[in-house]
Amino acid sequence: MSQTLPETFRLRAGNFNLLVLRLLDPRPEAVLPALGDQFRRAPGFLRFAPIVIGLGDLEASPDEVDFRGLIEGLHALEIVPIGTSGGQPAMRQAAQAAGLPPLRAVGGRDAEEAPGPVPAAPVPEPAAAPLPPPVEPGRPTLLVTEPVRSGQRIYAAGADLIVTATVNPGAEVIADGHVHVYGALRGRAIAGARDMPEARVFALNFDPELIAIAGFYAVREQLGDTASGRPTQVWLEGEELRFGPLG
Repeated sequence: MSQTLPETFRLRAGNFNLLVLRLLDPRPEAVLPALGDQFRRAPGFLRFAPIVIGLGDLEASPDEVDFRGLIEGLHALEIVPIGTSGGQPAMRQAAQAAGLPPLRAVGGRDAEEAPGPVPAAPVPEPAAAPLPPPVEPGRPTLLVTEPVRSGQRIYAAGADLIVTATVNPGAEVIADGHVHVYGALRGRAIAGARDMPEARVFALNFDPELIAIAGFYAVREQLGDTASGRPTQVWLEGEELRFGPLG
C-alpha cells in the first residue's frame, strides 16, 4: 500500500528589489574602506542586506579584480553579496569562479543595474520649493498616531505613511510612497522604497539620522544646516536629494 509523503517545500519564482554596488575601482583595498566609512555613518541601514555587484562600469581586466577579497571584505562589513549584474562575459566568469553568479531578471536578461545608495550632498534651499506631487488616486495610507520608539521599524508597503507623533532616534519609518511626519523626525525616513523616485519626505521638525528616497540617501553629517528642526520637504532630482521649506 503506497503512502503519500507530506509536502516539505515549494519553489516559486520571486521578484525582488536589490541594491546594486556599481564597482568603479577593481581594488578591494580601495572600495571597502570607503564603503565602510559610508555605512558607519548610517549604522544598521544596510546591515546584512543582500547586494548585487555591478560590473558594467568597471574598466579593468578580470585578473585585476580580487573578487574573493571583495566578498570577504563585504562580509566583514555585514553586507551579503549575492551575485553580479552587467559586465563582459570574462568578468562575469571570474566573479562566478569566486562564488558570485550572474543574476538575470525576469525574461532571462541580465539583471538591470539600479543605482545603489550614494551620498547626496545637500543643496541650498530654493527660493520657492516646488509643490508636492498630487496624491495618486487609490493608493492607501498607513496612519501611525503613537511615537515611533528607538529600534522600532514601521513599513508602509505599497502605501504612503503618515506619522502624527515623533520618530525617535534609532527608529525607522519606511514607505513605498511618501513619508509624512507631523512631529519631530529624529530617526531614519525612507520614501519610495520600491524605486519610486517621485516620492517625498515631509517633516514639521526635520532633524533625521538618515533620509533616503528611491535608494539615494544622506546621513546627518551630510545634511549640515538642513537638519535644523525647521519644517522641511525632501525630494529627488536625478541622483541628488533636494531640500526645501514647507509652506
